[in-house]
Amino acid sequence: MAPAPFFFRELTAPMVTRRYPDPAFDHAPVTTARERAAWGRHAEQAIGYAGLRAGGARRAVVELLVKQDCCLSARGIRSAQVAAPGATPGMASVYRALDALTDLHLVHKVDLGGAVARYEPAHPDGEHHHHAVCRDCGAVVAIEDDALEWAVHRLADRIAYQVVAHDITLHGRCAACAAGKTPRRSR
Repeated sequence: MAPAPFFFRELTAPMVTRRYPDPAFDHAPVTTARERAAWGRHAEQAIGYAGLRAGGARRAVVELLVKQDCCLSARGIRSAQVAAPGATPGMASVYRALDALTDLHLVHKVDLGGAVARYEPAHPDGEHHHHAVCRDCGAVVAIEDDALEWAVHRLADRIAYQVVAHDITLHGRCAACAAGKTPRRSR
């Protein structure tokens, strides 16, 4: 039997073997330095292939996202750049860079509820994670769970739906807020 195309993963469960067209299904943590560096190289190549300049704000945003474990708001990206040595792009330039990176499918715009969008690298192999958001302090935690991924694909099978992407956000209270150890943020 010929091997499955690169975009298929064979999933084996007791008594069942399935193929899902979702390369993100069988995933390892995406926050390793090696994965982040690979995304950075991929982003620089894609920007060049698209005929865009890689300097200025785009380069600064890519360099910052390479160092991150999870998503950041545009304002968070700008704040981190202000704290770093060297030239700091303006807020409008950061937004333009994020729009260009999103259009090139290099960055995911993550909606965690509320008025602020966040951004994180879109790995070329489909690697992804989900998020838990504390409704009291606003803390965001990256979560990965193979059982959750299985559940998404089992549901898709049950409703005869081909899932091409999914994003799951859990809203609740972090351990510190549930124990009353952190102040509530203003809304």
